[in-house]
Order: sequence, then structure tokens, then C-alpha cells
Amino acid sequence: MKRRYSKFDPFTDLLFNILLGFTFLFFITILFINPITQLGNVNMKAEYIITVDWDDSLEDDVDLWVKDPNGEIVSYLKKDAGWLHLDRDDRGVINDTVIIDNKEVIYPINREVVTLRGIIPGEYTVNLYLYEHKSMSPVDVKIIIEKVNPSLKLVFVNDAVMKTKDTELTITKFRLDSEGNFKSIFSKNETLTPYELKGY
Repeated sequence: MKRRYSKFDPFTDLLFNILLGFTFLFFITILFINPITQLGNVNMKAEYIITVDWDDSLEDDVDLWVKDPNGEIVSYLKKDAGWLHLDRDDRGVINDTVIIDNKEVIYPINREVVTLRGIIPGEYTVNLYLYEHKSMSPVDVKIIIEKVNPSLKLVFVNDAVMKTKDTELTITKFRLDSEGNFKSIFSKNETLTPYELKGY
């Protein structure tokens, strides 16, 4: 009786091994293209942070407007303008309530924040605009500018009082050089808000 032997084909075996190798390399490449993200790991570069605070108990809406040397203006109308980003737009008590686990949680902090995430040398303008004035009493506002790169440093702080709706104040103008060094400069009031927004 003759034994049956399976026919061995070295070419097929070679092709299979090559395909296996390419598949392995493909999965390794995918891992490098899309690395596994770490939850909660947010890396946001910032050079300066401009913060505006007013009394938490007030329903008033104070808006922060900032213009860069290229004429780009960031505000609630345009939250990203060049290197400027409006990170927090506060509307008084309107957006103080959030729903967490089907429960209302009140976050009663009146604060607007603009972040400058890159350096454009030249002149910047920082304005406040009293959009809503429900309290009908003077609104005390604190403005802080901090340099955050390479380390946190307070470079400007000032207080302002806003008394009537549609009031716009230039709080400061400042210059940045090519190295990002800050210099506050004195200047007259400049309007940044469009005329049609004002309730005249």
C-alpha cells in the first residue's frame, strides 16, 4: 500500500509569512499614528491670561473684548481670533446653573477669561463692555493680566467701575515684544464693540 504524502509548496509558505509580517507592521504603524490617549491629559499652551471678575451676586453681564496687533478682536461674538481665545464667557446668573447627575448645581462666579496662546509683537487693547445691567447699581470690576510662560507672573491689575448699560471702557493697552515681554502703555479710550450692539 502506498502512503500519501502532502505536497509541500515552499512558495505558498513564503507568501504566508510575508503577509503575516506586513500585517504585524501595519498594526505597529497604526499604534504610532494614533497613540493611546491619556484621559484628562490636556496640554494647552498659553502665554498670557486676561481675567475679569465682578461680584458673584450680581446678575450683570460684563463682556471682555481684546484686540491684537493684527486687528483681530476676540469677544462673545468671535471666541477665536488669531492667537486670542475667549475661554470663559460669563453672562451673569444666566449660565451659573449646570445639570450634574440630574441635579442643578449653581456655580456663582462672575468671570470672563481670554487666553493669548502665542506671541504677536505689537499693541493689544483690553476693553470692558457692560452688556446687561440688571442690578442698576455700580459694578466693580477687577482686571488681571498674568504671564504664564515660562512661569506665572502678575503683570497688570486694575479696578474699574461700570455704571450704565452699554458703557465701554478701555482698561489698558499693552505692547509685547518678539520675546513676549509685557509693557503697559497709556492711551485714550477706543471702541471695539460694533455700533449696532449698543442700545442707543
